[in-house]
Amino acid sequence: MRRQAAEFVRGATARRRLPLDYSVDSLRVVDFIIDGLRKSGRGRADVGQVLFGLGVYTGEVLVRRAGAAWLEFDDAQRELFGQPVGVRMPDGRVWNPLGKVVKRFESGERESVRTFYLQLHGRARPRVALQDALPGVADQV
Repeated sequence: MRRQAAEFVRGATARRRLPLDYSVDSLRVVDFIIDGLRKSGRGRADVGQVLFGLGVYTGEVLVRRAGAAWLEFDDAQRELFGQPVGVRMPDGRVWNPLGKVVKRFESGERESVRTFYLQLHGRARPRVALQDALPGVADQV
């Protein structure tokens, strides 16, 4: 999925200067793009490839920033989530970023992708360098 995310970013940034840098803040851009797709009046089938790309990108942000790992869903999960892949968080929870993007498209602002990340359970705690956490102590170790 990492390759698909990279291909989507290359394609999206080649035509427009979108700040898709796999940061948490870039998920605001994902929300913005989805809002534009909603306003265009096109149906889900018409924008399915873009939604898939945004979902893969969102999943890759979870992998890079929250410690998630890509997971191919089994048959029961595919039926439940309506998607072929998702992510497993460090605590074992499974999430569906591709489905979240579709939900944002169908339901609007109340389904923010960025808010999804910020409220996500099971994220890995950010690593803090020893010198940042305890200034002066790292020099003594």
